Amino acid sequence: MKKILSIDGGGIRGIIPGQILVALEEKLQKRSGRPDARIAEYFDFFAGTSTGGILCCILMCPSADDPNKPRFSAKQAVDLYIKNGGEIFDRTVWQKVKALGGNLDEKFDAAAIERILKEYFGDLKLSQLVKPCIITAYDVENRNAHFFAQQDNVLKGDGGDFLVRDVCRATSAAPTYFEAASVKSVSGVTYALVDGGVFANNPSLCAYSEVRNAKGEPTAKDMLIVSLGTGSENRSYPYDDVKDFGAIGWVRPVIDIMMAGAAETTDYHLKKMFGAQHHDKNYIRIQPTNMRRASYELDNASKENIEALVEVGIDTAQNCPELDEIVELLIADLGQDPVEFE
Repeated sequence: MKKILSIDGGGIRGIIPGQILVALEEKLQKRSGRPDARIAEYFDFFAGTSTGGILCCILMCPSADDPNKPRFSAKQAVDLYIKNGGEIFDRTVWQKVKALGGNLDEKFDAAAIERILKEYFGDLKLSQLVKPCIITAYDVENRNAHFFAQQDNVLKGDGGDFLVRDVCRATSAAPTYFEAASVKSVSGVTYALVDGGVFANNPSLCAYSEVRNAKGEPTAKDMLIVSLGTGSENRSYPYDDVKDFGAIGWVRPVIDIMMAGAAETTDYHLKKMFGAQHHDKNYIRIQPTNMRRASYELDNASKENIEALVEVGIDTAQNCPELDEIVELLIADLGQDPVEFE
């Protein structure tokens, strides 16, 4: 069983899957009898988009004492948002005037998130992460999907290697929220990238494809995919409102609809694919539908909303029987061979 963890994009709502992972890690520690157990020890492959990409990279960050062991706990990963969300999604008066709500310029200055990413990752390279992964972004100059893949370094050498902080900056460069990221590979090639959520806000299908083409060509019966969402949208756009939208009016709704639609489409296809092989239970999607008092906005990092998002994550984990099933599957398969790429 090749065990895959996939985490959606969603801005500050990354707190929700982050809290679910905190609960999962605590269950793994209790079940294994290892108080220092880490999420990255139990999964073989990681996939992340935007906020999910950042969470994945933190979970896969190597320990300073042992480069094969993960450094951060799930709690330390989600703390990036709980402790720094207000700073990441903060705007000066000048930025508000200049951006005009994100219609004339990016809504937020990227300096804060770049500084925080550097604090977490320093000069760590993608090739140094403890597990293979795929992190999504989109190349706006070459007009193609860009996949940061740790395992690509086997095939491309430095051509596939990047600083992890640049990977995280690129995958989270949501249009209208942050300016596009200009990142350079270790080999010196520059890419102009935006948030992978524009085409794969739920990167589970990307992970399936990547692992499916690994050595041994595992199929649905050989995989366990745990896919974590950041909360489903219940906001509607009435016809009488949207029928007269112009370019500016559509800016925010189209981003919202595009990202939600991409995630839902991926979920639909994976359910069909796993169901076709009669292995429905090997694909587990945890997507909170009750946002309680939390805002769905990607950038609402008020103290009250951060607390509300933490509550949603905790409530989802407490009312998710699948978590115990996941724990048993992860514990049972801990001694398996890692995913190998040719």
